[in-house]
Amino acid sequence: MKYTGSCHCGQVKFEVEGELTGAMSCNCSICARKAALMWFVPRASFKLLTPEDALTNYTFNKHVIQHRFCKTCGIHAFGEGVGPGGAQMAAINIRCLDEVDLDAIPVKHFDGRSM
Repeated sequence: MKYTGSCHCGQVKFEVEGELTGAMSCNCSICARKAALMWFVPRASFKLLTPEDALTNYTFNKHVIQHRFCKTCGIHAFGEGVGPGGAQMAAINIRCLDEVDLDAIPVKHFDGRSM
């Protein structure tokens, strides 16, 4: 299935294709503060529809995940990094997807604080 999404102000828009069967809630220092629900997909399944210059980047700790934010409204729509086995991944904040019933998505809790 193909989904569309955006930040709050609409300066960052994207498409993502895949089967949204669940999301992850993490308690690490950044995820606990932004309250994102993340869906991990291969990077090739994600397409940014707006120019890169609408985004800003944030990295911390081991600097392996690029947390991508809208420069205008500050919403964290997605992140990029390397998954297990070295595959390029995108982490989609499902709260930014259009027309998704968040209550219908099972959420796994991940203890990132202990990592």
